[in-house]
Amino acid sequence: MKAIVKNMAGEQVSEVELNDAIFAAPVNQPLMHQALVRQLANARLGTHKVKNRSAVAGGGAKPWRQKGTGRARQGTIRAPQWRHGGVVFGPTPRSYRKQMPRKMRRAALRSALSVRVAENALVFVDGLAFDAPKTRDMEAFLERLDVLGSALLLLPDRNENVELAARNIPDVKVLRASYLNIKDLLGYETLVLPLAALPAIESFLA
Repeated sequence: MKAIVKNMAGEQVSEVELNDAIFAAPVNQPLMHQALVRQLANARLGTHKVKNRSAVAGGGAKPWRQKGTGRARQGTIRAPQWRHGGVVFGPTPRSYRKQMPRKMRRAALRSALSVRVAENALVFVDGLAFDAPKTRDMEAFLERLDVLGSALLLLPDRNENVELAARNIPDVKVLRASYLNIKDLLGYETLVLPLAALPAIESFLA
């Protein structure tokens, strides 16, 4: 399949032949959902913790004798029903990591790219570079491309001027193509992809 290529002025300059195995792959929504859940789960720290009755300080002595007081029997003031007592079945540190085979992860990325192409949410440009890291230059560039909502800029390599120019714009993110992931791919309305970044994507998805 072919796609339109624009320059930084927003004008159509050529067309690019896309790899159908990547940009026209069968769409597997359950697979994309599984990959997204995995990425979100792996980002969780799992460091939340409460103290149970064995970890709370104090409470070594029996509050009062077992019988004869008219009150309920108690063994420790650190039991769960007491103020400052231990917590029953509370959270403890754990790992939320989920495993997913590499082939499945890459198939999910191919499905997501195919969805974005079908939605006309993928914009190809012949190049992306600025002489200085100016936010207004980035805003003008996106406006010329008719990018009105959130945008993800995929770069072949690090470009400090582009990254700094986009840093102060809400809902605009710059990412290297080799770090492409399902969360960013589905989380932005428009993807801006320079032609120089295509080989980086095809190298691990083809």
